[in-house]
Amino acid sequence: MAAKIDTILEAAREHARAVILPDVDAWNAARKWPRAASDKAAAAGLTGLYAPEEWGGQGLPLAEGIRVYEELGRGDGAYAFALSMHNICTFAVCGYGTDAFKEKWARDLTAGRKLANFSLTEPQSGSDAVTMYSRATINGDGTWTINGKKAWVSLAGEADVYLTVVKTSDQPGHGDMAMIAIPKDTPGLSFGPLYDTPSYNFLPLAEMFLDNVTVSEENIILPVGQGLQGALMAIDIARVSIASGCCGLMQAALDTALSYAKNRKMFGTTNLKLDGIQWMLGEVATELEASRHLYRAAAAALGTPEGPLMAAHAKRFVPDAAVKAATTCTQVLGGSGLLRQYGLDRLTDLAQMLRIVDGTTEVSRVVIGRALQKRARDLPDLPVPRGYGEA
Repeated sequence: MAAKIDTILEAAREHARAVILPDVDAWNAARKWPRAASDKAAAAGLTGLYAPEEWGGQGLPLAEGIRVYEELGRGDGAYAFALSMHNICTFAVCGYGTDAFKEKWARDLTAGRKLANFSLTEPQSGSDAVTMYSRATINGDGTWTINGKKAWVSLAGEADVYLTVVKTSDQPGHGDMAMIAIPKDTPGLSFGPLYDTPSYNFLPLAEMFLDNVTVSEENIILPVGQGLQGALMAIDIARVSIASGCCGLMQAALDTALSYAKNRKMFGTTNLKLDGIQWMLGEVATELEASRHLYRAAAAALGTPEGPLMAAHAKRFVPDAAVKAATTCTQVLGGSGLLRQYGLDRLTDLAQMLRIVDGTTEVSRVVIGRALQKRARDLPDLPVPRGYGEA
């Protein structure tokens, strides 16, 4: 397994170097998903990371496969994010899909011939997933008819199938939620105009509309009652994957600053020999090392009771560190940091995006805060000095 992950990581590193970095600006200018690039990622084994080998996947544990996004993140964080979501969906299809659905879709997904995406968020409810208005009616013949809309759907119109979380009644709560796969060519499925985003316009993001969309019961990925729990597990994996991609972004920013500062001459020496520059970049380097350890520990905890909290720690800390790294490295280049040829503007925008998607850093703070309250209940009480809190 160690040799296999090393091979996959090297393939991801080479993909970032040879495929992403030379063309990412052209992708953004074209405002279109680079399907030829994701086909090359598929050929390199990057589209079925966690799927079992019997379905054509790599069979990697989450803790190992998630490291791929750090390598891809050196090229572009939005591209790494999109492939991470495809891999999560492929993992769900192979692990929980019906036999009939797997026979139709699993090998195409693991081979990257078809792409998948996850759809949970709605326009009025981002992190409040329980407030959901999309409804699925279970018909007498076993088919499901779905109405509603989703927001911030990535690979909108580009993915071939969308794993969509829906409610099946008007009852409050999440006990009636399910996850169902909706192929792109299903009648009644459509997409709104693409969102206009700062520096990741090649990644199609849009609203998805479901107007009497009817699918077979074989498309059920998670049955009624399991939809939200499955979605939350997917989000935990996504949060750690984002933290991994952020580390690649931080490394790219740091390398850009180092490459520039080692040759720029000021005050009779090179910038990199100035204490102030060393201290700035040294702080970035330390936070990068801390971020790597944190996301890898979180990846190892996925699927355990500690998984959601560790994912929250990683999503809270690492994207914030990436925003700080991109800003600091821009500052090191001085005025040149504002020039697009160095790419730091793109990294700054990407870091801000990754702070928000799949749960903002503030939502992670809520998760952490609730865990602290639970821990506090199990600790012995300490007496409060008399007079404190009294009117």
